[in-house]
Amino acid sequence: MNSNFLPILYLSLFLFLSFPFPSHSVRCNPNDKKVLLKIKNDLGNPYHLASWDPNTDCCDWYVVQCDRKTNRINALTVFQANISGQIPAAVGDLPFLQTLQFHHITNLTGTIPPTITKLTNLKELRLSFTNLSGPIPEFISQLKNLTFLELNYNQFTGTIPPSLSELPNLSEIYLDRNKLTGQIPESFGKFRGQIQTLYLSHNSLTGPVPKSLGNLKFTTLDFSRNKLEGDVSFLFGKNKKIRLIDLSRNTLEFDLSKVEFPESLTWLDLNHNRIFGSLPEGLKNLELQNLNVSYNRLCGQIPQGGKLQSFDVYSYLPNKCLCGSPLPACT
Repeated sequence: MNSNFLPILYLSLFLFLSFPFPSHSVRCNPNDKKVLLKIKNDLGNPYHLASWDPNTDCCDWYVVQCDRKTNRINALTVFQANISGQIPAAVGDLPFLQTLQFHHITNLTGTIPPTITKLTNLKELRLSFTNLSGPIPEFISQLKNLTFLELNYNQFTGTIPPSLSELPNLSEIYLDRNKLTGQIPESFGKFRGQIQTLYLSHNSLTGPVPKSLGNLKFTTLDFSRNKLEGDVSFLFGKNKKIRLIDLSRNTLEFDLSKVEFPESLTWLDLNHNRIFGSLPEGLKNLELQNLNVSYNRLCGQIPQGGKLQSFDVYSYLPNKCLCGSPLPACT
């Protein structure tokens, strides 16, 4: 080897070894770390967030997730935590957040902070099993990338914001088990997105179900345990794709004998209403996993065949004058 070349080689090797390669400790974005520490402080520095040490990489912290390419925080999922207080306004300062979850935190109180409208990349918002209260805010409709909205098992009051139907990518809504009042918004029959799942059960919703909902392609509907009334036969139909429908414990009133059911239906619960007529023959062609039509005003013979005889008498009784297996024979 040329002796003149050796000094150059040694110098190159020295520079290579002394170059400050990025370490694992600097993966965390400093702005995100600052915001997370603010959130921790606002929550009273709970033990649940003990791993949030300012001397460590925030991408390794508990209940957060960093994007593999940008290293920005894209998920904050706090669950089953002994945390008291309100959702910190600082959550709105995590601009790359796609998932925000506060779940099963019974001492979480207050309202949904308006700062979440800054989370323009948010796809999943899960605020459930808490004691959050107040109205469901209209500003949620500003989260245009939202695909999943879960606000169930809380203390929310007031009416359902009609503007939720303006969310173009929303496919699942869970507003069940709150204290919501008023009617189901007429706009819910005109969702801009492909809404598939709608849970509104265990509230105090009143009035008729908007007929426009019959135009949508739901796979799951749960309106049970409200004060809804009138005819909802338009929710059914031969060409629908619905798999589960629970309308139990309302004051719905329509002729069941005229209803056609889609082949996709596997779960049908209509108990405790004012439904009249007879059970359609088409029910015996369905692969039903659950059926309950008790506490209505149905008459006539239960169609024989399919899964209908696999359900016990309490799936049918009491009714006005139903008969046939599994009930006593018709006379």
